[in-house]
Amino acid sequence: MYASKLLMNAFPNVHFIGVSIVALTLVYRFKALFPIYVFVLVHGFVEGFSAWWVPYLYIWLPLWGVTMILPKKMPDWLAPIVYMLVCGLHGLLYGTMFAPMHALFFHLDFKGMISWIIVGLPWDGVHAVSNFIFGSLIIPLSTVIRMADNIGKKQ
Repeated sequence: MYASKLLMNAFPNVHFIGVSIVALTLVYRFKALFPIYVFVLVHGFVEGFSAWWVPYLYIWLPLWGVTMILPKKMPDWLAPIVYMLVCGLHGLLYGTMFAPMHALFFHLDFKGMISWIIVGLPWDGVHAVSNFIFGSLIIPLSTVIRMADNIGKKQ
């Protein structure tokens, strides 16, 4: 996840993190929390533990949680659409989920926090669109992860 973020750094709010989290959650369920938090820790160690990092402790949990409560068996035509929408919605709400912690750190009142959210909406829109588009890779990625996991179990 961190490598994909580095590869996409030239494009703000465009990355494969959401896709990775959903795919890993589909395959590993509760165990998907391990790679999520390894990503969070690696990100902190490499880029520093500061105000931007603290929301990373919770910002990925809604994506993981929603994926966990989705039905395991969905019609083949519906699953990709649902996963793409979930990824896109997470991207759209990303700034809103980030805002309360920033309001706390930067001493913003409620009005200031809402202003912060509104100013960030264009970037959340980019995030939503890119997450939605990349969400089309969730089914193929989860299939590859399952195959690799099965090969590892046979050895």
